[in-house]
Amino acid sequence: MLELHLKNPNDLQLREIDSVGVPPDGHVKIKLIYGGICGSDLRVFQGSLPHASYPLRPGHELVGTIIEVGKDAPFNIGTRVVVFPNSFCGECDLCKKGKTNICRQKRSIGVNIDGGFAEEIIISSKYVLPIPKDMPDERAVLIEPFAVVVHALEKATITKGTAVAIVGSGNEGMLAAVLGLYLGARITAIDINPVKREMVKKLGDIRAIHPEEVGDETFDIVIEAAGAQKAVEQAVHLVRPGGELILIGMTPKALLPIMHIVRNEITLYGSMIYSFPTGFEHSIKYLSDKNLNVDPIISKILPFTEFKQAYEIAIAGSHGKVVLDFKEKGLIPNSNTNESALHASNQ
Repeated sequence: MLELHLKNPNDLQLREIDSVGVPPDGHVKIKLIYGGICGSDLRVFQGSLPHASYPLRPGHELVGTIIEVGKDAPFNIGTRVVVFPNSFCGECDLCKKGKTNICRQKRSIGVNIDGGFAEEIIISSKYVLPIPKDMPDERAVLIEPFAVVVHALEKATITKGTAVAIVGSGNEGMLAAVLGLYLGARITAIDINPVKREMVKKLGDIRAIHPEEVGDETFDIVIEAAGAQKAVEQAVHLVRPGGELILIGMTPKALLPIMHIVRNEITLYGSMIYSFPTGFEHSIKYLSDKNLNVDPIISKILPFTEFKQAYEIAIAGSHGKVVLDFKEKGLIPNSNTNESALHASNQ
């Protein structure tokens, strides 16, 4: 069986391992279909995510088919599922309040425990959810990342005509733009990258501008999805008095104008992933509507054996979602050449 293995930061390899074996009680074995490359996958690869652990198998945006079930696992062989990548204890004070997304014992696959970029994985049935039979795999692979923005935008009230600014047009920014547009908002996407501005405009009637073009304009709701200090600091000033700022990005720090926030009664939300299964269920409901225009967001689907090219494209930042296809092996790199690994020197 083949898997991707991140030995250390900037040292990603394709390697052959023994079969994952038989799923224990309450677990399922999944044959992977697709795995999306997320911004956090890139940060784990580059060594810039403080809570990441090494070595590990990366990957957490996973769609696959159950091919074997352990005793008491409540699923049938052949069921297509999406994987919930964050564990929760169910016993801490936060879990008991329904905030499993910030469980005190939370661990994340592909970050601090082995992830799912392999031909087959075994996982507790507690962390899988069936996919509607009529949902294409290409939409299903977006269930996890889309759940992030669904959870975030549910913190505010977005209706027809709501003025929404989205700072950052990466994958999460584009997904937020799609959802905001679907809910009837007037969307302004803000990004320094002209390629990303053109990409986000393909999603619908979206105004896309450079940060310097905003001027004194303000918005009812501002969503910060860039994860950069300057973006956060600008986003605060884009909120109208009485408006709301939702932070999705993960910048380590930013300088906030507290007097401005207080005097204008700006509500600030931090938004961390989603709760399970509710977040996934809401994501699936939206994605089941063909009128939700997410198709342009996936820009590349490559065989997982071409991981080197896939990661390089994702790191370059000039494409939408890059997805690894685990149904097809493609050309398997020779383990005796540099083609079987992606190192920092290749960037």
